[in-house]
Amino acid sequence: MGVYDVGPELVSMIAYSGPSAPAYPQFPATKGLTGAAIRDKRPAVVGDVRADPRYLTAFGSALSEIVIPIVDEKTGAVAGTIDVETEQVNAFSSEDQKMLEECACIALPLWTVTRS
Repeated sequence: MGVYDVGPELVSMIAYSGPSAPAYPQFPATKGLTGAAIRDKRPAVVGDVRADPRYLTAFGSALSEIVIPIVDEKTGAVAGTIDVETEQVNAFSSEDQKMLEECACIALPLWTVTRS
């Protein structure tokens, strides 16, 4: 799992948990499933990343990924993302998505405080 800051051009890792650091601690805001979540301002959920050309390999063993954008409701901008990957295919349920979206709402003040 990773938490990322979204800037105008770059996405930068703030924190992660897992067996190792993601392959891309910083990457263009237009790349990968994260780029899709930023552009669409809605979650990107992929049950099998091997079949999705947008997938930007973070961990070689990942098979499923969910990216939740943290959207500033005042500005409409995506301030950050929560990104979870797993070695299981079709791992994320609608309940998982809802829980992570709630986490994103709770985390939003961390971005608005630091950017004020």
